[in-house]
Amino acid sequence: MIHPTAIIDPKARLAEDVEVGPFSVIGPDVEIGAGSRIGPHVVIKGPTVLGERTRIFQFASVGEDCQDKKYAGEPTRLEMGDDNVIREGATLHRGTVQDRGVTTIGSRNLFMAYAHVGHDCVIGNDCILANQVTLAGHVHLGDFVILGGLAAIHQFCRFGAHAMAGGGSIITKDVPAYVMINGNPAQPHGLNLVGLKRRGFSTEAIKALSEAYKLVYRQGLTVEQALSEIRSRFRLAETDAFIASIEASTRGIIR
Repeated sequence: MIHPTAIIDPKARLAEDVEVGPFSVIGPDVEIGAGSRIGPHVVIKGPTVLGERTRIFQFASVGEDCQDKKYAGEPTRLEMGDDNVIREGATLHRGTVQDRGVTTIGSRNLFMAYAHVGHDCVIGNDCILANQVTLAGHVHLGDFVILGGLAAIHQFCRFGAHAMAGGGSIITKDVPAYVMINGNPAQPHGLNLVGLKRRGFSTEAIKALSEAYKLVYRQGLTVEQALSEIRSRFRLAETDAFIASIEASTRGIIR
């Protein structure tokens, strides 16, 4: 299960059935859950916790010191849930003491080749980061976010659940839940309707979200006016989530 050329620190904790490929290096304070497969030439540095059935492909770097110049070697963390897939050359960094001290990733996420997750990011469940997507530090992604290849996200930006960015987008503002964006600089292009339908959203919910989107983006209202109108017209969990994602914005939403 563990190739003889792999180097595993005695202080690492691997479940009994974890596979480790040739020339991989696993440092101290690394914990890897059952059913995980670590490919060849992978480097994992701790403190890092990887959940069950993690799959990491060759040349990925997981849990390395972050690239923030303020980082001074503090024992910050990377924590991941179950069933994540990390493809070739991806880089996932630990947190900084200036924030939460931990980079947090949920379950069932796919990080395609050369994707980068910067320090202190918070990623939900079921997200897809396509090839060479770059998250700067402190970025937050809700559940089911999809980022097209080469998309770049400025530090501290937030994506609400089910939002989507087209390939090559440059994102410097927050993206509300369910919204689809594209371009440089990125601009809104309606709702992620295909994703919502695939995930079983009701016709009522999709119609309400479409109306809510129009109030924010097409009626010439201020954000506050639009949210007030949405609250008065709709009483759905989906529109509440749309409102909450806008109210959580710290950089202002893409307009």
